[in-house]
Amino acid sequence: MGGSGMKDMTHQQRVVHRLRIAKGHLDTVLRMAEDGKYCIDVINQSRAIQSALKEIDYLLLENHLQTCVVDLVNKGKAKRSAEEIMTLFRNHDK
Repeated sequence: MGGSGMKDMTHQQRVVHRLRIAKGHLDTVLRMAEDGKYCIDVINQSRAIQSALKEIDYLLLENHLQTCVVDLVNKGKAKRSAEEIMTLFRNHDK
């Protein structure tokens, strides 16, 4: 991306861009594991990917809160929206 960078990208473009970067890193870690690289190096790279994916989740959640949740609240469906988010977190924590 030259010049203006991420700030001029749509939300969807930013998410896809970050996912492609994470995929590239995952491909690298897979090669490292296949090549028998030092375990700690593989773990460090794996943890970096996990951190990148977590940031993507935050970006998605932020967008959801700013768009879908606001829309549901405006339609009088705040409880449904809150339940949906709570279910997401409860299911993830199992």
